[in-house]
Amino acid sequence: MRLTVRHATTYAYDPPADRCALRLRLYPPSFTSQRVLDWKVSVNGQAIPALMATATGDRESIWTKSEVGAEVLVLAEGEVDIEDTAGVVRGLRETVRPQVFLRPTPLTEADAKITELAKSVTGASPLERMHGLFNAVADAIEYKPASTTSSTTAAQAMKAGQGVCQDHAHVFISAARVLQAPARYVVGYLFAQDTKLTETHAWAEAWVKDIGWVGFDAANRLCPTERYVRLGCGLDAADAAPIRGNVFGSRQERLSASVDIGPSTGQSQSQNQGDGVQSQTQQ
Repeated sequence: MRLTVRHATTYAYDPPADRCALRLRLYPPSFTSQRVLDWKVSVNGQAIPALMATATGDRESIWTKSEVGAEVLVLAEGEVDIEDTAGVVRGLRETVRPQVFLRPTPLTEADAKITELAKSVTGASPLERMHGLFNAVADAIEYKPASTTSSTTAAQAMKAGQGVCQDHAHVFISAARVLQAPARYVVGYLFAQDTKLTETHAWAEAWVKDIGWVGFDAANRLCPTERYVRLGCGLDAADAAPIRGNVFGSRQERLSASVDIGPSTGQSQSQNQGDGVQSQTQQ
């Protein structure tokens, strides 16, 4: 499926900012099941090409400016061709070992409840256990928009029993690491035929023996399909954030963001019907 994406992020500053520095991870990589046909990133109309590749095969750039003014508009847009591989990710130019993603972070530290959840999962193979885990996470965490914040930890979401896709991903990652399965946080875009989503989406990937990285979206109880555009990954939501930065000289910052995604013009559309799709990623 060919998808077009337009992701706009606006930062408004009061008073106008003196200086601003942004790290941009808004460049979807090409790999076996994802082919980037056209992609552009700009800040206030200035084209920002990707400058470097990360150890995980993702791409990023840096934007800095003095006398920024009252507003910064970051725009990422383009066209991507996606193939459904049941969540299996192959062809990324990675140099990092999967074991790096066994490392806990403050957002993914396991507590007794997450450890109990992880150890309750059964399965005849590593892949079956990961499928069992993402269904267990979906059962444990009710999807409820605006019920958590960007600082909510996996343990807090597990205790509350509710959250958004960020929380489903964090709990899955935390529990997978308890089982000694490397797991990481993924940020991207999701095209939902029956629901208009206006935010980035988040899911997890786990390293499965003899297969490699496999995506698991516990918020929607499925592995990523041709409707998912993968931007990048990290140890947790903070590590994988599409935009991070610092601003100087302004006391107040207001953020607004929107995502428009859909099939490319003129393309015949083939989608599963009736899927309940849920997405909310705090930025």
